[in-house]
Amino acid sequence: MAARTPATGRDPHPVTGELFESPVPPGTGWPGDPATPATPVAGSAPDVVRLAAAASSATGLDALVSVCRACPRLVEWRERVATTGRRASFADQPYWGRPAPSFGDPDAPVLVVGLAPAANGANRTGRMFTGDRSGDWLYAALFRAGFANQPTAVAAGDGLELRGIRIVAAVRCAPPENKPSTAEKATCSPWLDRELAMSEPGLRSMLALGSIGWDAAIAAARRLGWSVPRPKPRFGHGAAAELTTPSGRVVVLHGSYHVSQQNTFTGKLTEEMLDEVLARL
Repeated sequence: MAARTPATGRDPHPVTGELFESPVPPGTGWPGDPATPATPVAGSAPDVVRLAAAASSATGLDALVSVCRACPRLVEWRERVATTGRRASFADQPYWGRPAPSFGDPDAPVLVVGLAPAANGANRTGRMFTGDRSGDWLYAALFRAGFANQPTAVAAGDGLELRGIRIVAAVRCAPPENKPSTAEKATCSPWLDRELAMSEPGLRSMLALGSIGWDAAIAAARRLGWSVPRPKPRFGHGAAAELTTPSGRVVVLHGSYHVSQQNTFTGKLTEEMLDEVLARL
């Protein structure tokens, strides 16, 4: 594998060995990077609204998401982690340092709605739930359920593929202390709205990981004019709610405790519990 190039500050990708700057400039060869240097950049909340509405494909939406700079606090944090705030065990690797685009089958009948990238997980690897313990749990479960071709997710370019499922998130940048602000969640919401709108014709179910994912999915459905039961369905592991699209199609929202170490290490979420929910999708 190539060694770090001190003169340029580039580090070797853990799979390909190619040297990259941190954060990774779009269109420089990172595995799975959907953007190019010409991809429009959202610099404000109105930009996000405009660009999300104009996206005509999942790939195009992913590209726009991956270069978004609309939330100054999140941009500063994700790039600081990518340069001076790296975890010691990953100090010799390049960090993506950009928003994490969605990952999986663009025509999937099932969406998984997460919270946000982890600072040293997807913020490092550039792929949802990749490179941290949460991803280890999620992808092993998706493999057992037949949605993934392998049980591990180490880095972009490692051969992982998803079938019939797509992973999205309420917020696309790693937030400090894993806590995006209300304003940041609102600014990012048009990306999720567009995901749901494009997925709706073939969508049958969604899996919300945690209460924030649950709330984000319901809020997006309401903004799109979907019928949501009232009072608002309450989140819980194994909870389910039927959402009805304007065309009359029913999409079932399922809830699961998040695959965070806080839940998996304590036994609040077990493999059997997660498998049971995935089997309902």
